[in-house]
Amino acid sequence: MLLHELAHCRAGDKGNTATLSVFPRADADYALLARVLTAERVRAHLAEFVAGEVVRHELPDLCALHFVCHEIVDGGVTTSLALDTHGKSVSSRLLALEIQ
Repeated sequence: MLLHELAHCRAGDKGNTATLSVFPRADADYALLARVLTAERVRAHLAEFVAGEVVRHELPDLCALHFVCHEIVDGGVTTSLALDTHGKSVSSRLLALEIQ
């Protein structure tokens, strides 16, 4: 099962940092997402796009996981001409993660 089947993602970017917020489509799936979406797993899945650290913040009252991805390749959205480094592109790539 791919992550996009259980969740949606909102993205933002500033310089070479992207933020990805993952929300389960059903609140009942938050515990599963919190268990399987570790910062390390997200970093490994996005290694082609993220050269730095990925920090995870849990927001259980919102049923959300917020990831701050440092050092987006090619300098991020403000210095790269590649669409791949935009937060929206990175969030789409994250939603392709196999979770089961």
